[in-house]
Amino acid sequence: MTLALAVHPDVQAALDAGRAVVALESTIITHGMPFPQNVDVARAVEATVRAAGAVPATIAILNGQLHIGLTDAQLMDLAQATDVAKVSRADFAAVLARGGYGATTVAATMIAAHLAGIHVFATGGIGGVHRGAEDSFDISADLQELAQTPVTVVCAGAKAILDLPKTFEVLETLGVPVFALGQDTLPAFWSRDGGLPAPLRADTPADVAKAAQTQRALGLQAGHLVCNPIPEDAEIPRAVILPMVDQALAEADDRAITGKAVTPFLLQRIYELTDGASLDANIALIKHNAHVAAQIALAMSQTPAQADP
Repeated sequence: MTLALAVHPDVQAALDAGRAVVALESTIITHGMPFPQNVDVARAVEATVRAAGAVPATIAILNGQLHIGLTDAQLMDLAQATDVAKVSRADFAAVLARGGYGATTVAATMIAAHLAGIHVFATGGIGGVHRGAEDSFDISADLQELAQTPVTVVCAGAKAILDLPKTFEVLETLGVPVFALGQDTLPAFWSRDGGLPAPLRADTPADVAKAAQTQRALGLQAGHLVCNPIPEDAEIPRAVILPMVDQALAEADDRAITGKAVTPFLLQRIYELTDGASLDANIALIKHNAHVAAQIALAMSQTPAQADP
């Protein structure tokens, strides 16, 4: 059986010509924001990629078919759809097989991007090791995906609601190169400084592109994680956000919220505690990551022989 991808004509033309393409996830559209804000942000992120000289490819499952790049009508349809599956590696095939709609997480977007021949993906923040994972074993599939799928992922760090030291320890164990862009410490999503030293530093998108291309030349299959600090004027400093994260976590424990319900609850509660500032920061960092991802993709497209040895 061969999986037929529905590739947007602009994306296909760019891939055929060896031009820069940036993959974008779709869970932010279906599970991150209400309509019509979700479609407005999705359009803005795509426009950011285009303005930087690359082609955006928002990835989603529509009516049982995997789409690599969406038309504006499809984007609007997805933004208003209900009962959309949140797709990761474990249920990707099942959701495709049964039909319907699916929004791709970091892990699923990496898989789809790799299938389509896209090397760079922009997201907000990755999942990781949840606090209390020593009891719950709640660890995101994003980490294992980064270890086995050769896509460069640009994010603002791991989500600040996670156990950040354990998250980056797992990534080190899995052999995933982790870069901080332009600084020596890892950002923590809403905050520019997460309090952890960066395993690797890259000062320009071209540095990231060269490292990723060299890794592929070595035959190493892991992706690259690029932690791009949120813009200074949009950040919520760690000293401000951490007490709110701790409060939200305590409330989740009190209410016995577990499993997949934890992250949506925490993000909503932090939105409330910050009077909406966390969502504004989220939008700013996603746009910034899209811009940087486009610059990395452009640098890769300028040396195609190295990108695909």
